[in-house]
Amino acid sequence: MENKLEEIKKQTVDAVRSAKTADELEDLRVRVLGRKGSLTIILRSLGDLPPETRGTIGKKSNEIKKIIEETLESRLNELNETSLDGLVTSEWIDVTLSSPGATGTAKTGRLHPISQIQYEIEDIFTSMGFEILDGPEAETEYYNFEALNIPKHHPARDMQDTFWTEDGNLLRTHTSPIQVRGMEKMKPPLRIVGPGRVFRYESTDASHENTFYQVEGMMIDRDISVSHLIYVMKELLRRIFKRDVKIRLRPGYFPFVEPGFELDMNCLICGGTGCSVCKQSGWVEVLPCGLVHPAVLRYGNIDPSQWSGFAFGLGLNRLIMMKYGINDIRHFLSGDERFLVQF
Repeated sequence: MENKLEEIKKQTVDAVRSAKTADELEDLRVRVLGRKGSLTIILRSLGDLPPETRGTIGKKSNEIKKIIEETLESRLNELNETSLDGLVTSEWIDVTLSSPGATGTAKTGRLHPISQIQYEIEDIFTSMGFEILDGPEAETEYYNFEALNIPKHHPARDMQDTFWTEDGNLLRTHTSPIQVRGMEKMKPPLRIVGPGRVFRYESTDASHENTFYQVEGMMIDRDISVSHLIYVMKELLRRIFKRDVKIRLRPGYFPFVEPGFELDMNCLICGGTGCSVCKQSGWVEVLPCGLVHPAVLRYGNIDPSQWSGFAFGLGLNRLIMMKYGINDIRHFLSGDERFLVQF
């Protein structure tokens, strides 16, 4: 068995060092360390070995596994560096050359698709009596968390790992602070909407970005109920998509509303059959919403025994993806003109 392990190590290390592409390395990794790999099979069979040899073979197998993993990682780094060096040489451009638009025909600028939809949504809400408010992107911890019923050490903060500044402030993780600032300055009844850019420290994929746009709103009046919330949200989506949109409400926990809901809409990319944007579910999470928590009303100097309200947060990027059939949220910040000129 020890001879077989040494043979696997030698053959694999030699093959890794001579590999020319990342695909070759991945193939080697699967053949040796994959679920059905030669070394994995040996590790899984340790329980069948005699007790007197099991420890020795197990230790040696793990040592060889570590050597192979380190060799794979080292070779992959070498290939990546070589590839980058090649790109620098082969794709070098002279940035001082005139652009195509400088030869006589000036290119016409246009609004970014996010700006287009934001302005459209603002028009829809102002037609329903809402006021448009703004707020700072660098927020205090009080407005971003505490005034929204998210005190220190609250578990909800773990869901919003974010970017902190040296003076203890942070890049806002939602535009909800605009609502608190609005309640402080305005007296109910009130209808406010706060659009803007927000930031989350998270991995990116087809439906997640670390920088994106939201529109959050709030309505406070006498005897506000969930039916008021549903009506406003359905009217918003109907006017954006120019047709009735199938939606659903799911129970959801958000510290600043009670009860809280997740409002989903039928995925317009795949028609509900399942795709990468809706994570094969047929539904896309559009916005969290609910009735404003009494504690949040108190932070805004509003008496919850006299007034009630609903609040919602709408992801602009995902809404635009549904409207135009965009399958990857990362296109919005890519700076790729081929994408932007379509809108």
